[in-house]
Amino acid sequence: MKKSLLALSVLALSSTSAFAADYSDGDIHKGDYKWVQFNLMYSVDEMPRSEGAAENTHDYLEMEFGGRSGIFDLYGYVDVFNLTSDSKSDKATGNDAKIFMKFAPRMSLDAVTGKDLSFGPVKELYIASEFTWDGVTTGANTFGVNQQKIGLGSDVMVPWLGKIGLNLYGNYDSNVKDWNGYQVSTNWFKPFFFFENDSFISYQGYIDYQFSMKEEYSSASNGGVMFNGIYWHSDRFALGYGLKAYYDVYGIEDGVSWGGSAESTGFSHYVAATYKF
Repeated sequence: MKKSLLALSVLALSSTSAFAADYSDGDIHKGDYKWVQFNLMYSVDEMPRSEGAAENTHDYLEMEFGGRSGIFDLYGYVDVFNLTSDSKSDKATGNDAKIFMKFAPRMSLDAVTGKDLSFGPVKELYIASEFTWDGVTTGANTFGVNQQKIGLGSDVMVPWLGKIGLNLYGNYDSNVKDWNGYQVSTNWFKPFFFFENDSFISYQGYIDYQFSMKEEYSSASNGGVMFNGIYWHSDRFALGYGLKAYYDVYGIEDGVSWGGSAESTGFSHYVAATYKF
C-alpha cells in the first residue's frame, strides 16, 4: 500500500513535456506508451498497526505497470505479501491481507473532446478514478481497504518537479456501502542527477490525503500519507529507499482503533529492488 508512482520507463519520462496536450489533428494515439516492472520490496513499521506491536515488517513482490493508450491513462500495481512465509511477519495471520491492488485509470477530456482544455500550469484534464482492494472486511479485530474513487484529474507543471498528477476524488467505501469523504492525490517523478552511463538518481513519491470523512465510519475526519523516495535507475534495473509519513491514515485517529488501539501517525521505511520489462 505504498504509493501512486514508483518508477517510469524512458517513454514515460519523455511525457513530462511542458507543452499542453494537442489532439486537434485527431490522432489520440501519438503519445501512447506502456511500462511494466517487478519490485521486490521490504517494509518496516508500516501503518496502521496495533499499538505497541513488536513486529511490523514484511517482504512483498509488486507488479507495477502504467501507460497511455488513446484517451486512457493508467497506473496500477498488485502486491503479494510475505513471500518467504515468515511466521513473524505482520502479514502472517489469517486476519491479515495477503494481497493489495490499486488501479487508477484516467480518461482524458482533452482527447475525448479534441480540444485544448489547458490553462495556466494545467496541461491536461481527466475524469479520474482509483480502485483499491485488499479483500479484508473491516470488523472488530480487522481493518480492510476496499474503496472506489471518482473525480477530476489533471496534469500540472510545477517548478523543479515538472509535470505532476493532481486528482480530486469522492470516496465510496465498500466496507460500509456508503460515500465517505474525499481524497486529493498527487504524484511526481523527478530525475535530478545523471551519470555518464545514462543511469540517474530520481526523487519520486506521492501524497494521498483524505478529508471530510464521516464520524460514523472514521475516528478522524482527515488523514493521509506522503511517500518520499530516492531511487537509482538504469534502463533495466532500479534500487531505492522510501520514507513514508503518516497522519491518521485512512481516518484512523492515532491511539484509537477497531476493537482496541492503533498507531496511525508516524513513519515507515521501504527498500526496493526493481527489474523493468
